[in-house]
Amino acid sequence: MKTERQNKRQISRREFLGSAAAAAALTMVPLHFRCASQNRSDFGGVQIGAITYSFRSMPGSAEEILDYCVRAGIGSIELMSPAAEEYAGIPASPTRPRRERGVELSAEEQAQYDAAMAEYQTAREAAAEEQRKWRLSPPMEKFEALRKMYNNEGVNIHIVKFSPARWSDEEIDYAFNAAKAMGAYGVTDELGDEACNRLGSFAVKHGMYAIYHNHRQAAEPGFSYDPYLAYSPANMLNFDAGHYFGCTGLDPIPIIEKYHDRIFSIHLKDLTAPDADPPETIVPWGQGGTPLADVLLLVQKQKWPIYCDIELEYPIPQGSDAVEEVKKCVEYCKNVLV
Repeated sequence: MKTERQNKRQISRREFLGSAAAAAALTMVPLHFRCASQNRSDFGGVQIGAITYSFRSMPGSAEEILDYCVRAGIGSIELMSPAAEEYAGIPASPTRPRRERGVELSAEEQAQYDAAMAEYQTAREAAAEEQRKWRLSPPMEKFEALRKMYNNEGVNIHIVKFSPARWSDEEIDYAFNAAKAMGAYGVTDELGDEACNRLGSFAVKHGMYAIYHNHRQAAEPGFSYDPYLAYSPANMLNFDAGHYFGCTGLDPIPIIEKYHDRIFSIHLKDLTAPDADPPETIVPWGQGGTPLADVLLLVQKQKWPIYCDIELEYPIPQGSDAVEEVKKCVEYCKNVLV
């Protein structure tokens, strides 16, 4: 029995590819497929990038993230929006009160913390409204300047994670316009009915892609990517091969083969299987069961235009930092592909 979302009329991918919006999108062929030799992390025709979440343990301004990419040998980035918006001058959000995990507070300390949190929530709501107003007339030239700054250092911004599904229509338009100004080919959000139903039409309107990241959804009985992709031919997957393997214990290769023309990018991380000890745990590359080398070699063999992005989530060893660990992941990919 078809669900309501499956019964909704969707334009076919063929119709989309013949539309004016798609024609604009199709002119945006990723640069590394035009001139691979100019990108520092194109290995054997496979573009290796990273998501800025990999550097979350370090200061995260747009300039700092660019420096991390250059030092780690990354030539392409899935840029998370806070750094980009802060660079463009969005009103600042208040700082959340800190509380150490596992530390028990006295009654007086708890009362002080609760008061601080209440004050923070009020300030956060006010800041959110100011940010919403700012997004209605943002300085697009700042996003263009950000793109130029990154490109001048040999780094392309291929997608931007705004996660705007719950924003107003005007703010979603802003997200796609800002992403386009940064040279990106689409906007990312988390996989879900609300996001996939809402953002696809905006992607078509802007001649771009709406791209969705999975976590543990594949572990749900009867799960399929098909209904989410059916919402719009501009919907694409930001397929997390590590999470897929970690929650199912299944080889992600058949999924990549099946949906390769609907996968814009793949997140690379290594997890243990759900029946391992410890189960479904993010570990340094090569210590889990995710077939990372097989994924990379498949993309290379088939010459699919899929970005392969490092998402560093395993604990950083003492004496190292996120840049050094991402650099190790880059070398892993290079050794597999070259």
